[in-house]
Amino acid sequence: MEIEGTPALHGYHMPAEWEPHSQCWMGWPERPDNWRDHAGPAQRVFAEVASAISKFEPVTVCASAAQWANARSLLPQHIRVVEMSMDDSWFRDTGPTFVVIKPTPSSAAPVQKIVGIDWNFNSWGGYDDGCYNDWSLDLLVAKKILEIERVPRFPQSMILEGGSIHVDGEGTCLTTEECLLNKNRNPHLTKEQIEAELKSYLGVKKVIWLPRGLFVLLNGNAKGWVKATRGFWKTKGVWRAVNREGNLKKLCSLREVALELGKVLVQGIRSFRAFMGHTLMEWDTRLSNIMVRWSHGCLWKATLLKSFRTFPFTSVLWRGMERESDFGKIYGDDDTNGHIDNMCCFAKPGVVLLSWTDDELDPQYERSVEAFSVLSNATDARGRKLQIIKLHVPGPLYMTDEEASGILQDDNAKLRVAGTRLAASYVNFYIANGRIIAPVFGDQKWDDEAVRVLSLAFPNHEVVGIKGAREIALAGGNIHCITQQQPAIA
Repeated sequence: MEIEGTPALHGYHMPAEWEPHSQCWMGWPERPDNWRDHAGPAQRVFAEVASAISKFEPVTVCASAAQWANARSLLPQHIRVVEMSMDDSWFRDTGPTFVVIKPTPSSAAPVQKIVGIDWNFNSWGGYDDGCYNDWSLDLLVAKKILEIERVPRFPQSMILEGGSIHVDGEGTCLTTEECLLNKNRNPHLTKEQIEAELKSYLGVKKVIWLPRGLFVLLNGNAKGWVKATRGFWKTKGVWRAVNREGNLKKLCSLREVALELGKVLVQGIRSFRAFMGHTLMEWDTRLSNIMVRWSHGCLWKATLLKSFRTFPFTSVLWRGMERESDFGKIYGDDDTNGHIDNMCCFAKPGVVLLSWTDDELDPQYERSVEAFSVLSNATDARGRKLQIIKLHVPGPLYMTDEEASGILQDDNAKLRVAGTRLAASYVNFYIANGRIIAPVFGDQKWDDEAVRVLSLAFPNHEVVGIKGAREIALAGGNIHCITQQQPAIA
């Protein structure tokens, strides 16, 4: 059943994620062009996540007809498995956003206590920038879940993913400009119009906009280089199309010069590294970050650095080249364009957890400091200053050759290549009824620190670390991204 108007108009609001749940919804991964080794390792991790959540609240896992029997065999019997077609398993982004109402004693007629918002979806960027070319099945996921639960539906034409918003349940929403204002989402809407839609559908009173999300570098993607510099080349009249393989059909003279200079420089560095052996990994990473800062604000330097992304052998050296320059935005988290759920979330009203790094040479440092400044000067919907808890990121972590080789590389989905910096963040956790299901990545120092910080932030919750969370990060997200809570109603 569809409801006319907007949720806020009817008195609905999105509750905080720590409020009681009736169940958790998850999808089941299978596409081989996003999950390595035909999704086998990821399926085992999904089963571990579902099992951990199911000890504190019911879980429903949706799997395709081809995968239903496999999912059923890997999951405990008390977890419900239903057949549902989908393009991929990111239910945070494709599932419904549930909103609730607290009926007043004076209500003249029975009121539906819970309804769902069915946002529009375009695979995180559409045909040019999205993660896969066909998302027609994902467009139906939210509607199917609401049909199964017999929950009324508010359709929304605005493109929005659940991972791009966080709320405190008391009128405040967190999001990022990098994602919601991206031209590959809703180019026809202004910031003010998008904020008005968030207020009308989530029932919030105030939106806090962080500039950017988590830093991630997609290595070796020439198409990504061209996409990032499109605005500059177009204004100079030298933009040329890129074919499906990511090769330039024609190069402008400035880029040709940069490529030639790059070949000489990279060959020299390769020779030096070969002579010194593989002990220079840390040196490579830090040098790349220094080069990023060297290039900032200078077009020809930035062009030179970005040109190196066309060379497959620069997977280690040029990991840190993604940042802003004078020719426009060069995205960090290239899958979601800076979802808030990897960057910052509420721990309770007035308290936020922020992804952080102490390494000033890490490009993430600038993003974290930038966000800290915004949050420090912000108040929530009730006028409270925010307490900011820093949650240090792991690594940095990168996709290995072995991991990349297990992923099918075709024209139907975004390439996953060795050397890509993973979107690894401890902020990307799920709050179950009395339990925090958090990713851990094998970085012992920061894994332990994350568990400690989360335990202090949620003293009434047990913190459970999922050791296989790296498998989810390889595909572009993590535990919060693959889960969708359904609030409990009185």
